[in-house]
Amino acid sequence: MSELPALPVTFRPKRTRAVLLGAGAVIFVVITVIAFLLPKLSPGERASFVFTGVLLFGVLLVLSRPKVVADDSGVSVVNIATSRRLAWAEIVQVTLRPGDPWVFLNLSDGTSLPALGIQPGIAREQAVADAKALRALVDARTPQGD
Repeated sequence: MSELPALPVTFRPKRTRAVLLGAGAVIFVVITVIAFLLPKLSPGERASFVFTGVLLFGVLLVLSRPKVVADDSGVSVVNIATSRRLAWAEIVQVTLRPGDPWVFLNLSDGTSLPALGIQPGIAREQAVADAKALRALVDARTPQGD
């Protein structure tokens, strides 16, 4: 097995994040430029164009939020609208099966938590490597024999 990553470590879909933030910036700039190039718009209409650009950028910013942060005391899973802190002992298994949209953490209470910070979307190899690294960390930090 390969060496464990140094803690703290953050897993996030970097390419997806770059695409979302890049697209958001381009959309904002294009809408803002259009607002100022159209000669017959009132100041209120221009402001509504700019506000729409900010709103669209904000939506893409929220969609780029997911990450998984592992440190000495446990794992923080930040998804689009929620965040959850887990102790190492709470995580029973890290799974990323073929066709899964992201990693799932099987928990000691019998539930499963999606971890959108590791998703194979446009960087499958990186997601598989990240899932293996998180799995190795869980195996190394969870007491055996339970």
